[in-house]
Amino acid sequence: MTLSNTTEFLGIAFDGGTTQSAIDDILNSVGQPFRYVVTPNVQHVVEIHEQGDALRTKYAAAWRIYCDSRVLSRLARLCGSKLDVVTGSDLTAALLSRASGLRLKIAIVGPSAADCAILQRRFPGLNIVSYTPPMGFIASDEEVRKCLAFVLASGADLTFLALGAPQQETLAYRILAQPEARGVALCIGASIDFLTGKQQRAPLWIQNSGLEWLHRLASNPKRLAKRYLVHCPKIFGLIVTHAMGARLRP
Repeated sequence: MTLSNTTEFLGIAFDGGTTQSAIDDILNSVGQPFRYVVTPNVQHVVEIHEQGDALRTKYAAAWRIYCDSRVLSRLARLCGSKLDVVTGSDLTAALLSRASGLRLKIAIVGPSAADCAILQRRFPGLNIVSYTPPMGFIASDEEVRKCLAFVLASGADLTFLALGAPQQETLAYRILAQPEARGVALCIGASIDFLTGKQQRAPLWIQNSGLEWLHRLASNPKRLAKRYLVHCPKIFGLIVTHAMGARLRP
């Protein structure tokens, strides 16, 4: 297993590396005891601080924590820290391509059967099994148990939890507690929507400029305005607190 360097920023130990090194690391862990990968962005970091230990423990228990946000990476740089960026969307697309070539079995929790059929056509080497829990499932012990039973019975090499944060991290944390669980799970949010065409990613130059959030806001302002204009700016308060704490430390 490849060891990765970590950088602590805003109380989170981010792993270093590239999309390629992350994929190699993940594929080398197929068949081993269960572990999971999270890719926090600005919104997730704010939620971790707002919800406290209830959510922080679910991220801390992850095997790998990759920075999903170029904005977060640049804020870290201003504070003297280096965060490598491995976006969940890029990681998902590249990993599915590699897994298809290896003819791996994957489990997908969240998207519809129709979405998974599109993925199957795009990545024909995959053996895909899927489960779509109802909205709000995470508040129901019975529905969570159904998800757990599906993942454990699937025998999948890789599991993709496309449920949105913090539902997917909560489910991954519950799977981790099952001693018979194997393989690697990835908490991937809307990554599959980009692969099926439900959502369109920003052009590469916008991604590289750190303005992908603005592209997403413009594409769905009604749903995303509160996230990007009210919730995410709270990161600046966390940065100020972080900088003040660093200045006071001897």
